[in-house]
Amino acid sequence: MNVDDVDSITVLGAGNMGHGIAEVAALAGYDVVLRDIEDEFVRKGYDQIEWSLNKLAEKDRLSQDDADAALARVSTAVDLAEAVADADVVIEAVPEKMSIKKEVYTELEEHAPDHTVFATNTSSLSITELSEVTARPERFCGMHFFNPPVRMDLVEVISGAHTADETLDLVEDLAESMGKTPVRVRKDSPGFIVNRILVPLMNEAAWIVHAGDATMVEVDATTKYDMGLPMGSFELADYVGIDVGYHVLEYMHEVLGDAYEPCPLLSEKVEAGDLGQKTGKGFYDHEDGEGAEVPHDEGSEAVKNRLLGVMANEVADLVENDVADPAAIDRAVKLGGRFPDGPAKMADSAGIDTLVDALDDLHDETGEERYEAVAYLRDLAQSGEGFYGGEESSDDVPAFDTISVDVREGVGHITLNRPHRLNTISTELIEELSTAIDLFDDDGDVRAVLLTGAGERAFSAGADVTSIAGSGPDALTGTELSRTGKQTFGKLEASDMPVVAAIDGFCLGGGMELTMCADLRIATKRSEFGQPEHNLGLVPGWGGTVRLQRIVGTGRAKEIIFTADRYDAETMADYGFVNELFESENFEAEAFEYAKQFAQGPPVAQRLTKRAMHSAWEDSDAGLEVESQAFGLVFTTTDLMEGVAAFTSDRDPEFTGE
Repeated sequence: MNVDDVDSITVLGAGNMGHGIAEVAALAGYDVVLRDIEDEFVRKGYDQIEWSLNKLAEKDRLSQDDADAALARVSTAVDLAEAVADADVVIEAVPEKMSIKKEVYTELEEHAPDHTVFATNTSSLSITELSEVTARPERFCGMHFFNPPVRMDLVEVISGAHTADETLDLVEDLAESMGKTPVRVRKDSPGFIVNRILVPLMNEAAWIVHAGDATMVEVDATTKYDMGLPMGSFELADYVGIDVGYHVLEYMHEVLGDAYEPCPLLSEKVEAGDLGQKTGKGFYDHEDGEGAEVPHDEGSEAVKNRLLGVMANEVADLVENDVADPAAIDRAVKLGGRFPDGPAKMADSAGIDTLVDALDDLHDETGEERYEAVAYLRDLAQSGEGFYGGEESSDDVPAFDTISVDVREGVGHITLNRPHRLNTISTELIEELSTAIDLFDDDGDVRAVLLTGAGERAFSAGADVTSIAGSGPDALTGTELSRTGKQTFGKLEASDMPVVAAIDGFCLGGGMELTMCADLRIATKRSEFGQPEHNLGLVPGWGGTVRLQRIVGTGRAKEIIFTADRYDAETMADYGFVNELFESENFEAEAFEYAKQFAQGPPVAQRLTKRAMHSAWEDSDAGLEVESQAFGLVFTTTDLMEGVAAFTSDRDPEFTGE
């Protein structure tokens, strides 16, 4: 069976994951049966699907007709035999207990058609052990979605010991047909990829505090700002639910041994019922207190190397045991954990030898198994190579991590490729963008440039403020960052070729400043624009104070910057910022055709026209320099730190003017 043969999917379990998976499958055009053990559970899950689809329609993520059609493809059942009678694929999403899942599969085997493929949404339990309950272990695999399934791109596709390659191929294709990014896990290993990285990281953070080696605030400041992760370790545990990670850790401890012994700090929270945001209290007080307030300037290099060392050790173990390669691990953790970079790449950047030394020191000091460097990591340290050591790109084309580059029919296409971070702009992305523009300028086959953002949510939501703020609050750093971004973005403005920015979703802050350097901007009607820098205590630092007023006029530019409001696409078209509006459907293809028309134009005339128009502008060098100095100055203010802290804690800032 291949994916074209799949018409009907049954989802077992109507909870948060189950109804989310059912919604994703229905949106992809499949007939879906949502089943649970009681009608009340099924009805609640169905109502959640209806609510979510209507929300997507309200936000113009899809039309109301498409939402209604997707809902019409969902039916419900309590009787298992009825639910799976016509199922081509069954995706099980019942509670994460081995005994419960085994009972489900024992009964499922009695009623499912012989051709049906079974896929479990388990986040850590053994695929092999579950498959052996059935009479079809070769047609049984893991299909691990991430919460919430409608928004999260990653699906881990996990092989059991008996799983046939055809089954894995089918489920990967199925995930892609649902608009997801599948990452294959080649061997059945507890925690698979993402939880195998995140859960030991959470555990090590707890051990650091439990041992008195650092405070909870120091650990969270390190992970959030020095490492650039989306949340502090304890902040994330509270958000996900301390019990969720703890139960995964218990299973890993049972199967993998004492290196995964849960820290008492975690077990104490679980036993007390202080599970995080869902109970009002965890490591932080979310009910009577202010929740996670993580200062940016209390990080520790020793804590950073300790956490990176533990994380690198897990990556090395996965690679050594052929569970996944470094690229797959990095892809999975970026998508599933929202990391700015993958853990293998982060380890390479820190230096494998440095991390092994940190682990060795900890092992000598404590004797704990979790600090014993695996053989593969030690080999990398001794060879002087990292996880990506020795890899070279073909045809002398640079290997890009944060963007993707393609040339077709005269159009050089650059895609901002950080969908897990809403395509936010990091210093690495700026460097890679600069390289790509230079490549296009030197490529005689490129006659026009097209800029887009990966994923369905954003062209770019702006600068990656967490990682940038963590680089140090000094004026020189801020000024140089502003200049570097402007120089790179300015290459598009100075390019001899027409440049088109095709905007779908959020286009905010630095992302909007990037589009200001394009000659033309097109957008979907659902897109949102804004310069939110004043909400962070910043000023636009990548040309916004100068370029925006050239496009929309001084009054409108001041309105957009001073209010820091969001503006819909139609308003921005009225303001003259957007040249043309499109529906969301088929936008990528339409954007390419739009850019291609300019690739087919007269290159010399286009080049001279751009130069003539730009030379008519008044001298802006002084204005840009003032902006850079202003941007650097605000890097020293308390207001910036308050703005970033408020942004990352989802609250309103309280600026003092200091």
